[in-house]
Amino acid sequence: MKHDTIVTQPVIETERFVLRPVRRSDEGLIALYAGDEEVARNTTSIPHPLPPGSIEAFIHRAQSEDRVEDIWVMDGSAVQSAEVMGVIGLKRVDTGKAEIGYWVAPAFWNTGLASEAVAALLKANPMQLDTVYATVFQDNPASARVLTNSGFQYLGDAETYSVARDATVPTWTYSLKLD
Repeated sequence: MKHDTIVTQPVIETERFVLRPVRRSDEGLIALYAGDEEVARNTTSIPHPLPPGSIEAFIHRAQSEDRVEDIWVMDGSAVQSAEVMGVIGLKRVDTGKAEIGYWVAPAFWNTGLASEAVAALLKANPMQLDTVYATVFQDNPASARVLTNSGFQYLGDAETYSVARDATVPTWTYSLKLD
């Protein structure tokens, strides 16, 4: 039996949930939600359908000592909500700089969950960042609103590849300078 790896990331509390490091026990719920085509299509890296072992590999990467991205689960179990409601991460791109990415399970769409998670992670600033970047697909204005409501500034248009769509997709790019 494999045990959870202890990851050196803080647990960040909000009113409705905690952001905590990914655990092996999250595999089933992450697979359920990440396996949803609409969730996968709004990310660059989640394939659809999910290949066998992909979530196990994701968890292994999230728990690796030499990871380039710190990943938290939005866990509402302390307030009688779902144990996994979504995932948010900060991927190091340079000294003091990271790219934020997130997805929320469809059951929690339009509830402010992503906005609360982004705000909590930015306020905690666990990596001591000076700049955070973000990219969203242009056909996902809800994610763009999460960013602009959190103070991100629009930088410009670009495009990036989406594994689930097997296509290059137009994006909006944002940045936020932290104090």
